[in-house]
Amino acid sequence: MKVLNVHERELDSTPERVGQLIDLLASEKDVLWPYRYWPRMKFDRPLGVGASGGHGTIRYVVEEYTPGQFVQFRFTAPKGFNGFHAFEVKVLRNKHVKLRHRLRMETNGLAVFSWFFVFEPLHDALIEDSLSTAEVSLGLSPKTVHWSLWVRFLRWFLSGFKLSSQVRPEWSLKRRS
Repeated sequence: MKVLNVHERELDSTPERVGQLIDLLASEKDVLWPYRYWPRMKFDRPLGVGASGGHGTIRYVVEEYTPGQFVQFRFTAPKGFNGFHAFEVKVLRNKHVKLRHRLRMETNGLAVFSWFFVFEPLHDALIEDSLSTAEVSLGLSPKTVHWSLWVRFLRWFLSGFKLSSQVRPEWSLKRRS
């Protein structure tokens, strides 16, 4: 099954500031990945082509990297996830930028079902949290996207039935008017 999954936010910021969010991924100063509520993104070395790692059970290697603009990760696990995911900065106009996350892959075997029922809803929630985290990091009023009942159930189930995993405190995420 072919999958194209895109999430993006328009940000009232400069390309340099938004690009720095990408450059800090998986570092001690990471302000893009929502690691307070999701498995932390980690690599075997600093962000750069060839760095290997991932988050949780999702594994990947950095395939392309243009500092301040673009990073692409090629999936290495789970089995049946054949493709990539990427963050990119698109300049729209002066002090207006789009931060986009794109996932393109082909699933096969059991991955067709695991993507649809488990990974896709969790992925969507994680990436929306990441984009809100970016807004907070840039001093903007973030869009709060609430987790669905299914996402909360999956987090509870996959955590071994811990209630804390199904609820996300809204920390500094305020509703955007």
